[in-house]
Order: sequence, then structure tokens, then C-alpha cells
Amino acid sequence: MENDILEMESLSDVEEFEADAHLEMIEEDVVYPEEFLPTYHGIQEGSTVVKVPLAEFNDKPDSLFFNDGVRRVDFILVYEDEDRKEFEKRHTFARRKRRREYFEASLMKMGMELEATPSVADDKLVFVKVHMPWDTLCTYGEVLHIKLPIQPNDLSSQRSPWWQWLSAATKPFYPDQSLISEEAEFFTAPFEKDRLDYFYVKDKDAFFTASMRSRMAFYILSRAPYEIRGSVKKFGIRKLLDGGVYKAAYPLHDCRFNVKSQEEGCPNERFRLYSEWAHPKSFYKMQPLNLIRKYYGEKIGIYFAWLGFYTVMLALAAVVGLSCFIYGYKTQETSTWSKEVCDPEIGGKIIMCPQCDRECKYWRLNSTCEASKKLCIFDNFGTLVFAVFMAIWVTLFLEFWKRYQAELDYQWDTVEFLEQEEPPRPEYEAKCMYERKNPVTGVKEKVPYTACGRCVRVSIGMGTVLFWILLIVASIVAITVYRLAAFFAFSARLRAQDLKELEPLKEYVTPQMATSVTASLISFVVIMILNMLYERVAIWITDFELPRTKTDYENSLTLKMFLFQFVNYYSSCFYIAFAKGKAVGYPGRPVYLLGKYRNEECDPGGCLIELTTQLSIIMGGKAIWNNIQEVLLPWAKNAIFRYCTRASSQKPIPRWEQDYQLQSMSKLGLFYEYLEMVIQFGFVTLFVASFPLAPVLALVNNLFEIRVDAWKITTQFRRIVPEKAQDIGAWQPILQGVAILAVATNAMIIAFTSDMIPRLVYYWSFSVYPYGEQDSQSMQGYIQRSLSIFDISDFSNDSRPLSAPYNITTCRYRDFRYPPGHPKEYEYNIYYWHVIAAKMAFIIVVEHIVYLTKFILSYVIPDVPYAVKEQIKREKYLTQVILHETNLKLVTKRLKPVHDVTRRNSHGKKEEIALDFDFSNDRA
Repeated sequence: MENDILEMESLSDVEEFEADAHLEMIEEDVVYPEEFLPTYHGIQEGSTVVKVPLAEFNDKPDSLFFNDGVRRVDFILVYEDEDRKEFEKRHTFARRKRRREYFEASLMKMGMELEATPSVADDKLVFVKVHMPWDTLCTYGEVLHIKLPIQPNDLSSQRSPWWQWLSAATKPFYPDQSLISEEAEFFTAPFEKDRLDYFYVKDKDAFFTASMRSRMAFYILSRAPYEIRGSVKKFGIRKLLDGGVYKAAYPLHDCRFNVKSQEEGCPNERFRLYSEWAHPKSFYKMQPLNLIRKYYGEKIGIYFAWLGFYTVMLALAAVVGLSCFIYGYKTQETSTWSKEVCDPEIGGKIIMCPQCDRECKYWRLNSTCEASKKLCIFDNFGTLVFAVFMAIWVTLFLEFWKRYQAELDYQWDTVEFLEQEEPPRPEYEAKCMYERKNPVTGVKEKVPYTACGRCVRVSIGMGTVLFWILLIVASIVAITVYRLAAFFAFSARLRAQDLKELEPLKEYVTPQMATSVTASLISFVVIMILNMLYERVAIWITDFELPRTKTDYENSLTLKMFLFQFVNYYSSCFYIAFAKGKAVGYPGRPVYLLGKYRNEECDPGGCLIELTTQLSIIMGGKAIWNNIQEVLLPWAKNAIFRYCTRASSQKPIPRWEQDYQLQSMSKLGLFYEYLEMVIQFGFVTLFVASFPLAPVLALVNNLFEIRVDAWKITTQFRRIVPEKAQDIGAWQPILQGVAILAVATNAMIIAFTSDMIPRLVYYWSFSVYPYGEQDSQSMQGYIQRSLSIFDISDFSNDSRPLSAPYNITTCRYRDFRYPPGHPKEYEYNIYYWHVIAAKMAFIIVVEHIVYLTKFILSYVIPDVPYAVKEQIKREKYLTQVILHETNLKLVTKRLKPVHDVTRRNSHGKKEEIALDFDFSNDRA
């Protein structure tokens, strides 16, 4: 067995014509270590493969049982009957049939019970029903360390009168208790077959829930062999699905989503979830998380718990953000510097220098009047307060989520869900061919690669990810070049005074705004295209790395995808916030990109309004596109599939065939749901200083997102195979990293992108003596002071405008430089150095204060509530008591035969041994 090769690859087509009446199978006693697959028994060489019994549909469309009405259906396998294929194509499917029959025989050999039923709607399809008997359930319940109840929870806290009053007041916002009631709480322990008497078993049929049963069934399906030839072993339902042997494999929904089942004893959990959770009319209600977890498993439950908690926390941020927006909107007309821009006697008489070479014209400052008013909405002191608030909010969100997650971990029995309890992926086990000593257990085990081989795989993966990130950077450069070229064209057109078709919008449209909007749209299209391409590359890289467990696989894929998405989605925002307009020189000596394109300049009010535009377009476009994808595509696919496979007869459609007509969940599962929300979380936190309405948009989107996701998985998708999960995985450290980065980005946006610091420096220092002429601090004269003077005779031949008014000799530009004729003409003046010093001081002070506050909050707020800690200790104590009593009974049972033997010997010895036994028993 040491040289056996386990592989998942299919055989070459040359072997396709190997057909025997009896399958010549190699006798193998073990395919997996016994601890992973204890019921496996090899099929004897030359033996006839047992076929699945065939049973006609019994005309009970809501039935969840075999035809005998006793054995519950735990999983469904679907295949096309090879004998019904066209004659000339039958030989193509001979190998598929052999593999399917051997696979099904292996399942029955491993303790599962199968029953096949032909399709009602399509005579080519056959549905194989899979049942897990009690003994098999107990065996694999122990293998998977499933935690089951041992006794009712006696530490349930008594609700205070205040809490009871609050519960009564908020009752309309909770699911209808007549449909979804609270379940009893139990202390639980990992299941052990030998200690069954100590578990709280009231009904064997209900002891293992439907999600537990389907999870155990899928565990066996993923590891059962379908072909063994010599030392080559092939196994797993996934490869049979990929190879076309089976069309689908899924657990059953318990009923139709909008109609109760007529079967006696059916829990109708899907109907209850739709009525009180997925239906649009329930958008205002709290989520029934316990029922979601019971029906779909912990992984789905923890996602919706996180999404709901994030949405509730967003409500607070949205209220504060909306207040800041209203404050800015109300004060935009009172802004002194905005009034100066719009004043015909000030802004109307200031001639601005052209912002591109030759083709661009001189323009008056008051042409940006409307843009300056809009800038006042977002660039004010309220934004500074909101940015600091959001830095504290994100810390509170993460810390309170840890506490809430700890409560769910205890309630859902995932507190001790360790890596050792998670079985290896079949794809990992298939490649195990090298031996090593386990550093934890000290036992020899097989791994798929050496230490050097692992380094090679990881290096290739990292190199590929880096290459794609560089590809994004290249696209950013391309979009930047477009910005420069487009700005040149828009400047030549929009500054013309004879564009009658733009007359209603002329005061709102500036070259900067037109360039920003079109570049944002192009950036959005590029983002979507690169996303589709990179997804396949990231999956290929992660498959190549061969992570051990599914959790490792998902975490590795998550990190790769997020690094790519981070650069892809946020790069344009970082460019506008921290690069655009920062290195432009001055009109007589501009800076060129690639020696050809003149660098973009910001509006006189700064680039903040452009950053706001970029954020609103990407956030809005992304939300609309994702909702269209999540709602319309599954619905349209299901409608087309139902139309193409509609039954010609009027016979009722069985439950398993109704589910087959639904969509299957993507292999990536919830990855894109998490990614969508984490990208949104980045927009809400990283750039919130430029767009206080971001939390409001996120809140509205999430209220739809929860119900859209719920509607989608409840009505449009087959039931998902339940999976265990303790937390949100790699997304947790990603969120923490974004939260830390958000403090720095918002401080830098306020310092370098907005105009707040220069205005504060002018107000406190340069508006009064010794730099100013006013008696008290004021913003009057700020526009004149913040715009430098340039002599138009100093233009170079390459940048000199083709036409110029005859009555001007100077123009103004946005910078802090000495005027022409000064001994240090066009060099930075003292105002510039004051502003730089103030910006650096602001960043350092704000960052230190916020980081200190975050650290204190993280330290003060415990990750696990005190009540949960007490209940965990109580549960561990009860588990230890049960273990002790069980071991005591085993020792007593083994010592009884010794007592009987001594009684048949001499009388004296009997008394001596009996006394010794009693003494030992007392000590025990």
C-alpha cells in the first residue's frame, strides 16, 4: 500500500472499450485510513457488482422517503440511462456505466441504502435515492465529531422585566412565532457510538437532523471509489460529476417554497424560511438564524449572521453620515470661499491659465461656481468629524462582531471546531504519495508533496498573482493616459462659448468632471472584464497549491482573490485621491507623463469632488450589476430549463425532480457574496472622508442584499450541502487590515485631497498680521491667496495657447508660489511650507489619537461574553463527567468475569480478590 497512487484523473479514451460482463476489480481492503472511512470494504476480484434496485414513482410528489415510506432520502444522485442512448453512441458511455455501477456498489458496501426511480419528465433520467441507516449515521457522526445534545441547558438566563418589555415592543420585527418558534437549548458533546446511552435521544429519526444526515452522506460520496486498477485508485462524486457520469448530486428540499407539504410529519422548514425570511414582505424582520443554520448548515448561517450584524451597525453610521451630508448641504450657500468663486467681482475677474497645451483656452474662475458649491457639501468640518467617527465605528463593529460570533459558536456547537476535526479534501488525499512524521501526533502520514515541492507550488502561485496585479497596474496607466488625452479634448470643446446643445448643463459640466465620469465608466468595464479572467486563474493556482482542508482551500483562494480585487476596485480611487494633481508643475514648466501627456490638474476646489464621483459610480454600478446577476440570471435559467424539460404527461412531479430543475450552487459557494460585502466595506471605510453618503448607500443595498440572497438560495437553488464553520474565515483578518488602513487613508484624504488644511492655515495664520491685512481671522481673501500668478509671456512655445485675449498679461493657477518679478519667482512660498507642515502634523496627530482609541476599545471589550464562558465551562464539565462514568462502567464490566473465576477457585482466594475489587471500585 505504500506505493499506491490515489488519483482523481480520468482514464485515457483508449481504455474506453474495455467491457466485461463482470467487472474485474482489484481486491483492496483499505482505500482510506480507517479513521476517515471506517465502513469501507473492498469488492472481491471477479465478483458481480450489485445493482441498485429499481422502483417506480409512487405518485406522492411531496414524499421525502423511499417507496416503503420508512427510509428517509438523505441525498439524490442523477444520471442519464446509458441504455437509452443512440445505438452508435452507446460505446461512448460504456465506461461511464461501469464506473457508476461500481460507485453505487461501493456505497451499498459501505452501509448506504439506494433506490433508483426513473424520471417522470424525461425518460432518459434516473434518480438514485440515498439513505443513511441508523448504524451508519452513528459511525460517521463519530468520525465527523458531530456535537449532539446530552442534557437540557440549565443555565438559561432569566429575562429581566426591562428585557421582556423591550421584546414585547420589538415583537413585530421578529418572525412569526407560530411559524418559527425558539428551540430548546441543550448542552452538547462530540458524538461517540459507544456512549449512545448518555446522549439525549428522544426519537432516533430526529436525533440526527436532515442537514447532519446529508453532510455525512456527502462525506461518504466524496470518498467512495468508482474504479480501482492495480495501484491506481479513483474516487469521489466530484470527479464523476465533472466527467458526466452523474448529472447532479444534491440533498433534498423538504417541501415547495410557497406551499406546505401534505406529507405527515414534514417540518416544512423551507416554506417557513420563505414566508418569514426570503419573502420581500419580510424585509423589516430579523433573520431566523437558528432555523437557517439548522436547514442550510453553519457556513450559510454564519454568513447571514455576519451580513445582518453588519447591516445593523451600518444603520448608525448611515445616520451620522446623512447628518454630515445635510449639514454640508445647508451650509454650502454660506461658505465664504465658495461665494468668492461665484462672485462676478472676484471669481468673474480672475482669469485662469489653460490646463493643457496650446488647444486649451483661458477661462474664468466663476465658471466652476456650481462645482464649488457641491464641493462644500463634502469638504467641510463635518466630514472631519465623520471620518474620526467612522474610524471608531469600524473598531466597535469588529469587536462586537467577535462577541456575537462567540455566542453563535456556542449556540451552534462550533466552539471546538479545530483543524484536526476537519477531514482532508479528497483532491488532497488523492495526491498523497510522500511519507512524513506528523509534528503534532508523531504518527507517520502521507502528504502530496515534499517541503521543497510545497515551496515551488507556493512560489509559482505568488508569482502568478503578482503578474496579474502588475497587469492591473498597466490598465491603470492606460486609463491615466486616457484621462490626459480626454482632458485635452474636453478642454478644447467645453471651454468654447458657442456650444448651444450644452446650454442647460454648461455650468455643471467642466473638463475635469467630463473626464472623471467617462474614465470612471471605462474603469468599471475594465474591472468587470479583469474579474472574470482572474477568477479562473486564481482557482487554477489554488488547485495547484493543493491545500489540505476545504477551509485552507477557501482561505488561500480568498486571499488571492481579495489582493487582486483590492487593486482592481480601489486603484482608480487611490489615483484620484493621492496622485492626481500632485505633480503638475506650473504653467511655464508643466510635468509630462511619458514625455508626451501633460499631467492632470485638479479643479480649483481640489480633486475631492472627483473622488466622490468615482465612488458613487463604482458603488452604484456594482450594486446594480450584482443584483441583476443574482436575481435575473438564476430566475431566467430556471425558467428556460423548466420550459425545455416540461413533462408531456399530467403526472405529478416528485420532490427530487422538482429540485433537479433548480440551479446548483457555484463551486465557490459564498465566496462572491462575502467578496461583494467586503469590497463595499472598503468603500465605506477607506474613502468615507470624501463621501459621507457611502454608509447610506451601503445600508440600502444591504437591506436588499439580505432578502435577495435569501430569496435566491431558498427558491432558485438546490439545497446546499451543509458545512461546518466556526467563523467567517480569512475575511476576518482582511476586515481588520482594511480597518487599520482606513485610518491612514482618511487622514491623508483630508490632508492632501481636500482643501481643509490650506483653509485652516489661512484662517488662523495668513488672514491676520503679520501675513494678512485683516484685524481678525476670516476666510475673506482666501481665493486670491490660494491662487498664484503667472506671466503669460513666460509660456514655452510648446505650451503657449493658440489664442489669447489682448487685454490680459497674467493668469492664475492653483499653487502656492512666488509671483513673477519676485527674486524667487515661481518657487514655493512660505504659505506652501506652512501648509505642508500642518498637513503632516494633522496626519500624525489624528492617526495616533485614533489608533490609541482603537487599541483601548479592543482591549476593554472582551471577545467572548462572560455568560458564554460560563456555559462553555459547564458543558465541558458535563462532558468530563460522562466520560468518567462511561470509563468506570467499562472497567466494571471487564472486572466481573475475574470475580466469577475466583469464586470457582478456593474460598480464601475468592474473598481476598472480592475485597480487593471492592476497594478498587471505591477508589475509582
